[in-house]
Amino acid sequence: MNKFEYKCKDHNGKSFVGLVEARDETQAARVLMEKGLIIIRLHLKSEGLLASNAFKFFKKVSFNDKVNFTRQLSTMINSGLPLTDALRILEEQSGSMMSRLINEITNQVESGASLSKALETHPEVFEKVYVALVRAGEEAGVLDTILNRLADNLEKQKEFGSKVKGALIYPAVVVSGMVLVAAVMMIFVVPKLTDLYSEFKADLPLPTKILMAMSSFAVNFWWLGLLIIAGVVIAIPTLMKQRNFRIEFDRFMFKIPIFGKLRVKEMMADFTRTLGLLIGAGVLVLDALNIVKDSMGSPIFEDAIQQAADAVQKGFPLATALSETGVFPPIVPQMISVGEETGKTDEVLAKISNYFGQEAEQSVKNLTSALEPLIMVVLGVGVAFLVIAIIMPIYNLTSQF
Repeated sequence: MNKFEYKCKDHNGKSFVGLVEARDETQAARVLMEKGLIIIRLHLKSEGLLASNAFKFFKKVSFNDKVNFTRQLSTMINSGLPLTDALRILEEQSGSMMSRLINEITNQVESGASLSKALETHPEVFEKVYVALVRAGEEAGVLDTILNRLADNLEKQKEFGSKVKGALIYPAVVVSGMVLVAAVMMIFVVPKLTDLYSEFKADLPLPTKILMAMSSFAVNFWWLGLLIIAGVVIAIPTLMKQRNFRIEFDRFMFKIPIFGKLRVKEMMADFTRTLGLLIGAGVLVLDALNIVKDSMGSPIFEDAIQQAADAVQKGFPLATALSETGVFPPIVPQMISVGEETGKTDEVLAKISNYFGQEAEQSVKNLTSALEPLIMVVLGVGVAFLVIAIIMPIYNLTSQF
């Protein structure tokens, strides 16, 4: 599709300026005339290579922007507003990056593309699950309902993410403060005391010798620490691209107390909620599994879902297929089995999602409760070590006079 800049007037004399996407100038003119507009100027838009690449590189739409876009679009369509009008209103109300994204989507829709097709051209913002749900809503004629469910789903993800971040803020601040204080002590304070002890030729206890060795290393080899940090920052993204490393990393993460269980519960809440949305929207179970698989973010669960999808394709019930993977918690296939027997699989999946969501929130509270005393213990041990290492030599020196 090419982009054409236009200037038009309607029958009331009101001027319009904008962009329209079309295969050629003839199609662009036809799109504008079908809207009852009188064309004054229409030409192919020329976009510099640098500007185009810069936009693609810096194009970043936040999760909050996507949540707000979905909720507002749902409300407008439910109110009876035409899709293109709703998109144009959102374009005017949104921030710069989101506004430009909506503009591209609107131009594609005005050129004859469906909303799902337009969203599909921006996979960095709208993932496969999002596009699949919008497509199902368009095909069933219930786009407003689907968008409303999507908005609810995204808001739940946002709310849970905020709770996790809120729970980790206090430990992060305390740990950062500890590291900063320790660095200042090692680089600036301890060397001064070391010179003092050397002048008096004091007999130093073991904790002081350890502290002095650590301080000497920090002063003389600080660059090595920076190299290690830089190496880790560079190596981790590279290693995470290796599937075998990601599998082993996931296995390690799942074994961590509290953290591992929290991750599993969070993933189960997202999996069941999304799968329920897709099935409730009329997407076939097999297709829904293949769509959800790509959004899990864990190769272990991706493989398990692929195994379940293969079993479903052979005619096995969904509950049986998930149970035989040995990865999903037993309550998931048990509850899904009830849903399949009653014909309410989507409703049961929503209930499972609520259950795991509540369990995940409780795990976050437990994590906060466990981290606070642990941090205080570590902080206390660190302070005690510094006091012993610094005060004991001073006390020995004073006792010599």
